[in-house]
Formats: sequence, structure tokens, C-alpha cells
Amino acid sequence: MRVTVVVTRPQPQADDWVARLQALGQAACALPLMRIERAAAFDADVARRWAELARHRLVMFVSPNAVLAFFAARPAGLRWPDATLAGATGPGTVAALRSQGVDVACIVSPPMDAATFDAESLWTHALVQRDWAGQSVLVVRGEDGRDWLADTLARAGASVSCLAAYRRGPPVWPGVLADTLAKVAAQPARHVWLFSSSQCIAHLLAPDAPSADAALRAAVLAMPVLATHPRIAETARLGGFQRVVPVTPDPAAVVRAVASWDDGKCPQL
Repeated sequence: MRVTVVVTRPQPQADDWVARLQALGQAACALPLMRIERAAAFDADVARRWAELARHRLVMFVSPNAVLAFFAARPAGLRWPDATLAGATGPGTVAALRSQGVDVACIVSPPMDAATFDAESLWTHALVQRDWAGQSVLVVRGEDGRDWLADTLARAGASVSCLAAYRRGPPVWPGVLADTLAKVAAQPARHVWLFSSSQCIAHLLAPDAPSADAALRAAVLAMPVLATHPRIAETARLGGFQRVVPVTPDPAAVVRAVASWDDGKCPQL
């Protein structure tokens, strides 16, 4: 039975992931469960921060969306300073930085074979061994987010500030998105969710989402879940999903996980 991976990342990452999965021979479709919104106030603040970028020892990007929002507001003629590190929690953020012209020598991230891709892994693999006393650090994120890395760097002696470059919002359901959800839920055995954010799960199961309908909710929860982080996997289980499998946030790893399911070698699914 051919299984389709339902990619729930916000755009444009959803379409990018669908294309990469399809290039590997895996059927996939986009069902973005989060909107990324920029505002004039965000862009103005980001532009001001670009002017002082060289004074930071590290600029930490929490996601590819943080990279895209930050670079979208870059003033003309400014480039990434050679002495400023660009922090990334995973391969998607690394790829986004590279696409914006940041030299690989400036990027710090967990290794590709890391057990997890998150702030804790970045700290353990790439930052803890450095001297942060008196260093300036900027964390680029959405309007809200985890403060673990900022707090950890501050305890290590760094001066840390956070910059909101965008806000996360729920999907707009009427129209194409709701139609796609209905088509997916009509054949739950032929689809598998790919969740890269706990917030996407919350949006899918929100009281005002189409899945509030009992029959649709049952179909949605019947679909297996591939979760790119243990915290996301736990959120899925708490939300009522019964078959949840952690997977590395890499298209090839997703294809292998689905192939194992098809071959009956993945009992958790």
C-alpha cells in the first residue's frame, strides 16, 4: 500500500519538503498547520539589528523561519560579519543560512548524526566549550519561544537579547486547506502525519478546527505520526494519536521510516 506523507510545516518549508520527499520517490502532500507572519515593526527592528550585527559573538536562529524573516529585512549592502557565529539547531536551519550566503565556517550546529536537533544539542555539541564571559548574543525567534538557551548562555556570562522577527499563527481553514484535510482524513490508512512542531498539533486539534467534528477527529487521530523531536512525539501522544514514531528531521530518514512501516518492520507505527 502506497503511503503519502502529510507535511505540516509552514510555507515555504512545506512545499520544499514535499519536493524533496518526492525526489526520493516518496508520495507527499503539503498541509501547512502554521502561518508565519511578519509585520512592519518586526522588519524595522530587524533592520536596526543588522547595523550592529558585528558586535555579537553569536546570533542564534531558532528555525528556518527565523533565518528567512531576519534576512528578508536585511538592509541593502550589508553582509554577514566574518567574526559572528550563526547558530542553528538543525539541518533545516543550516540549509536556510547557507541559502542566504552565510559561510559554512560561521555556522555552528549539532552534527548530522546527533540524537536530537534542539537548543540543548546545540549547546552540548557546539557551544559549551566556548568562553561566553562578556560576549554578546542575539537570539532570533518568533514573538514567543523557549528561553532555555538564552538562560544557559546568560548563566555562562553572556549578555543575551532576543529579537522577535515574526509571529506564528494558526492556519486559515476555509477553502483549500480544509479540503486537503478532508481528503487526507477520508483515507487515514494511506497517510502518515509528519509533525515538526507541537504548535502544529495544537492547531490541528483546536476546538475551532475542522477536526472538532467527531468523525473527522477520529480519522485524523487514526493516522500514524512521524515526529521530529521527543517533545513533539509526547505532544502527539497526549493529543490522542496512538501510533507515534520519532524520526530525524531529514527527508531520507522519513522515507526510511515509511519504508519500514510498509515492510511491517516498524511495530510502533
